[in-house]
Amino acid sequence: MAKLIFRADELRDYVVRFFVKYGVPEADARIAADILVTADLRGVDSHGVIRLDTYYGSRLRKGLISPRPEIKVIRETATTLALDGGSGLGHVVGHRAMQAAIEKAREMGVGMVTARNSNHYGIAGYYAMMALEHNMIGISYTNSQPLVAPTYGRTAILGTNPIAVAVPAGKHRPYVLDMATSIVPIGRITVYQKAGKEIPEGWGIDKDGQVTRDPNAVLKGGALMPLGGIDLMRGYKGYGLALLVDIFSGVLSGASTGAQVGHPNENIPADVGHFFAAINIEAFRPIEEFKEHMDRLLGELKDAPKALGQERIYIHGEKEFELAEKYEREGVPLMVEVVDSLKATGAEVGLPFDLVPVGRVD
Repeated sequence: MAKLIFRADELRDYVVRFFVKYGVPEADARIAADILVTADLRGVDSHGVIRLDTYYGSRLRKGLISPRPEIKVIRETATTLALDGGSGLGHVVGHRAMQAAIEKAREMGVGMVTARNSNHYGIAGYYAMMALEHNMIGISYTNSQPLVAPTYGRTAILGTNPIAVAVPAGKHRPYVLDMATSIVPIGRITVYQKAGKEIPEGWGIDKDGQVTRDPNAVLKGGALMPLGGIDLMRGYKGYGLALLVDIFSGVLSGASTGAQVGHPNENIPADVGHFFAAINIEAFRPIEEFKEHMDRLLGELKDAPKALGQERIYIHGEKEFELAEKYEREGVPLMVEVVDSLKATGAEVGLPFDLVPVGRVD
């Protein structure tokens, strides 16, 4: 799977120019660009610039994403806020919502914010991590277009509906859980399809509900499997988590839910819903005591006896932090197929993808 390597700052700049080309204010474009490139930096390439035109550009052209949304307050209390995202970029809606949750937590100890009438917001972990610099715990959920079949079903009803939680520590890196409630996100299937490779057993089913290794069978009438996979592997647990996220993100916010969430290929508003929370640790105990306790817990895990042939136990988010540091130094790898797509799109819209790669991996 050949990849070309680009400087992260140049990639961010191009993404900013792309969004500005479609009428997005520069400040909002920078937020969206940072979130997309952060996904690639952290190795979540299924949610990075691979979606720049296939989702965001496409829907901006169709008028299904508003480049300058009017984000409205629906209801508000001292600790809660309900927003209407005005069909804006999910990154912009999500960023504003998480900032509001943090501000409320600073004053009241906890802040919870919902958003409806939004769009795909990238990686859930970005918003949860926004709380870390404020010595808070961050939580982020979102629903998405129907891609996952319920246990015993064969039709996609639920989204990949991620759960993200970020918790600060002291000497150790923060704990950052950022997981889809499906076995994999749909973008991972697309990555394999573009590379012409079979997917691992158990990632998806075909239109008849049978497990398949053909990414095309999953993408054309099939569905992803919930976390855990088939019933024997307790996939109903992942199904339950996906439903939980849809309740918090969709039902609580008033957004679309289940099969009603707009699919990117349909000419209808997505009406995606999000849920965010920030918890001010100081409202419960001194932050330094909390961090020391976290360090003890994380240290106990990392120092635990290793399985045969293993040298290290990781904490959630640790691999992603290390990869991001490496890619910031050495450059971000993008599949050649993604680069070709960016070049073709750039030529069509009058914004040439003229970045010069700093390396290549085959």
